Amino acid sequence: MSLRQRYLPILFWSVITAAFIGPGTVTTCAAAGARHAYALLWSLVFSTVACLVLQEAAGRLAIVSGRDLGRAIGTGFRRGAPRFLAIFLVIGGVVVGCAAYEAGNILGAVAGVALGVPVPPALATLAIGAAAGLLLWFGSTAAVASLMGGVVALMGTAFLLVALRIAPAPSDLLAGALIPSWPDGSGVLILGLVGTTVVPYNLFLGSALARGRTLADLRTGLGVAIPLGGIISMAILVVGSTVDGPFDFAALGVALAARLGGWAGPFFAFGLFAAGFTSAITAPLAAALTARSLFAGGAGGEWSESSWRYRSTWGAVLASGVAFGLSGVKPIPAILVAQAMNGVLLPFVGGLLLLLLNDRRLVGEGGLNGATANTLIGSVLGVTVLLGLWRGLGAAAAALGFAVPEPSALLPPATVLASACVVTVGVAARRRRMAGRGDTVG
Repeated sequence: MSLRQRYLPILFWSVITAAFIGPGTVTTCAAAGARHAYALLWSLVFSTVACLVLQEAAGRLAIVSGRDLGRAIGTGFRRGAPRFLAIFLVIGGVVVGCAAYEAGNILGAVAGVALGVPVPPALATLAIGAAAGLLLWFGSTAAVASLMGGVVALMGTAFLLVALRIAPAPSDLLAGALIPSWPDGSGVLILGLVGTTVVPYNLFLGSALARGRTLADLRTGLGVAIPLGGIISMAILVVGSTVDGPFDFAALGVALAARLGGWAGPFFAFGLFAAGFTSAITAPLAAALTARSLFAGGAGGEWSESSWRYRSTWGAVLASGVAFGLSGVKPIPAILVAQAMNGVLLPFVGGLLLLLLNDRRLVGEGGLNGATANTLIGSVLGVTVLLGLWRGLGAAAAALGFAVPEPSALLPPATVLASACVVTVGVAARRRRMAGRGDTVG
C-alpha cells in the first residue's frame, strides 16, 4: 500500500474532528480546566472513546445497509408508534441539537470578533448570520469551510504546543484521566464535555460520508482522526488550567500569549471567529441534510438543495443562532448549556444505532452487530444515560424545592435507572435481531 493510500482515509475522516473542534469545544474544555484543573480529564477520555465507537457504528451501518443513518431510521422504523418515536427523537436530538449548537457557534464567532475589533455585538451577529446565510443559499460553503478549517487546525496545534510547554506532571494527568470525579458545580461541564465531543449531528454526517467506502478505510481514518481530536481537546483543558482568575476568552488569549508570544492573542481571536463561523455554516447544513435523509424518500426535487423544505430547515437553525446572538446573553454560559443539551440528547441517537445494527432485515445477516460491538455501544449508551440522569435528578430536586443531594448520593438511583434503560433497549434490539430471519429490507 502506498503512502497516499494509507493516509487518504485519515485526511478524509479528519472532517469529523474538524466538525467537533469549534467554539463549544474551546469554551467547554478551557472552562473545565480553569475551574477544576485536571479533575475532568476523564470525561474527555470517555468522550473520545464514545465518539470513536458511535461514529464507527454510524459509518458501518451505511456501508452494510447502503443507507445513511437518516434513511436507515426511515426504513427500520416504518410505521406506527416506533416510527413516530424515532422521528421525534431525531428531530429533538439532531435538528434541535443543531439549533443549540448554532447559538454557541454564533456567540463564539462574535466573541472572537470582539477580542480583535471593537464592533458592536449586534452588528457582528447580523453580519455573521447574513454571510453564513448567503453561503448556504448559493451553496458556496466548501471553499470557505476548508479555509477556516485550516485556521482552526492551526489554533488546535497552538493549544497542543502550549500544553506541551506547560508540561503538567504525568501523575496529575493520569489521575484526572483515569479516576472519575465530580467536583461541586461540575455537572453541566461534564455533560458539556461529552456533548461537545460526541456531536449527534456528526453521526448523521459521518454516516452519509461512509456510503461507498470500505470498512477498513472507515476504521483506519476514524482510528487516527478522532483520538487526535481528543488529544487537542485535552490540550485545551490543560491550557485552561493556567488561566488566572475568572475564566473568559480574553484570559485564555492571555494564557496563550504568555507562552507563544504576543501574536498568539490576536491569532486566538481570529481562530475563535473562524471556528464559530465555520460551525455556523456546518450546523444548519447538517440539520437540513439530516431532515432530507429522514423525510425525502421518493420526494425527489421536494428536498433538493434549492427546495423550500431544505432551505427552511437550515434557515430556522441559522435564525435561532442569530436570535441568541441578538438577545445579549453571555456567550460562555450559553455555549456551556448548548453543549450540555447535546450531551443529554446523545443517548437517544445511540439507542437508535443499537437497534438498527441489530435489525436483520435492514443490515442482513453479515451486517449484524457482534457481541463486542453490542457491548461497546451498550456501554457508551449506559454511561451517557447515567450522566444525563445524574444531572437531571439534581436539577429536578432543585426545581421541586428540595435540597440538592451530594453528587455521590445521586449516583445509585441514576445507575439503577440507567441500567433499566439499557436493558430495555437491549431487549428491543434482541427482538429486532430475531425477527425477519431470511428476510431483508428491499
